Amino acid sequence: MTLTIAILLASAAVYSWKFFGYLVPEQFLEKPLVSRVAALLTVSLLSALMATQALTKGSEIQFDSRVPSLLVAAVLLRFKAPFLLVVLAAAGVAALLRFFGF
Repeated sequence: MTLTIAILLASAAVYSWKFFGYLVPEQFLEKPLVSRVAALLTVSLLSALMATQALTKGSEIQFDSRVPSLLVAAVLLRFKAPFLLVVLAAAGVAALLRFFGF
């Protein structure tokens, strides 16, 4: 299987999931359990993605400038700083640490 075919199949699968999502009855989606699970699932998947992107390089765990920049972003978000400031501060911390060789 070539990469192109794999990408096309994956795209078709994701599109079909989105299409079938519109066919789910609205009464089912309004149930408290379903909405709670959907909210928690979204947060957990985003957290897992963030952890794998911030803490791994290849197939090994690596602590580099991304970890302190992530901590700076978390602190700023905790104090409800504007999102643009959070992004700029985290990028600045990562850039400074990389410039100084950390």
